[in-house]
Amino acid sequence: MPGISFSPDRMLQGRLFSYGDAHRYRLGVNHQQIPVNAPRCPFHNYHRDGAMRVDGNSGNGPTYEPNSFGVFQEQPDFSEPPLSVEGAAAHWDHREDTDYFSQPRKLYELLSDEEHQRMFARIAGDMKDVPEFIQQRQIGLFSEVHPDYGAGVAAALRALKEAK
Repeated sequence: MPGISFSPDRMLQGRLFSYGDAHRYRLGVNHQQIPVNAPRCPFHNYHRDGAMRVDGNSGNGPTYEPNSFGVFQEQPDFSEPPLSVEGAAAHWDHREDTDYFSQPRKLYELLSDEEHQRMFARIAGDMKDVPEFIQQRQIGLFSEVHPDYGAGVAAALRALKEAK
């Protein structure tokens, strides 16, 4: 929609990448042509051939720009709208923003005790065959999110080791 763009929210940016990447992996580059995935308005791109091609493969016209036939011309009216910020916004250095734990902490705090226990058991089951030094490093990261999170995963891992 003209004038609407994506915010710089890190969770949203990650989802924008991962969802499209998953579609391309599972369904191929033409995943947006499959009728159930197709947008209501026509979607035009330069892709040709590939898995799940469900149309006429763009006919015999060019699918590149610039070209001499007036097809697929750049349309500045549909460019990304400017993002209002204070100061210059040429490049975002992700290394300056080190708040890696506030969003997962909020999610952790929303979960019930039963959900915590299920999560600890699931994570421990997936981590049980991982080398010990990596387990300890990951438990440290879980503890940064919330002390009970790290302790819960550590306890679940101990229980699995003792059960062997």
